[in-house]
Amino acid sequence: MKINWGTAIVIAFVGFIGFIMYFVVNMATDDKYDHDLVVDDYYQKELEFQSEIDKEKKSKALKTNITWKKTKEGIVIEFPKDLDFKEIKGSVFLYRPSNKRLDFEIPISLSDFNLLIPDNNLLDGRWNIKVDWTYKNNTYLYKKGITY
Repeated sequence: MKINWGTAIVIAFVGFIGFIMYFVVNMATDDKYDHDLVVDDYYQKELEFQSEIDKEKKSKALKTNITWKKTKEGIVIEFPKDLDFKEIKGSVFLYRPSNKRLDFEIPISLSDFNLLIPDNNLLDGRWNIKVDWTYKNNTYLYKKGITY
């Protein structure tokens, strides 16, 4: 049986479409290619973005901003010493880009200017720290990407 050029083109198109469909089905059904949005309520967070920018500007305008350091016990977040630590309220959110299940949030409860995030909550690798805090009805935000 002899194949003419028209039949060869049809066979080539069917082969190419089958090849592409194999990869589409493979990508759609394989769990390792399942990528979620960074946060579940992405569009609501987008609307709040300008307020975050304003909080960050206020935070950077302080005499001294929040600092952090890695210790044997974990991460120590140090608040500005020129403020009264008893009036600092808020929360610290740690986001792990590689695994959503490791994300956690802790409230700010200070007995001095330092807040310790224990080592048992943290794995080695990349973390994003977000400290959303208030002092005398002023809101501030500190964001930093770190490697623990």
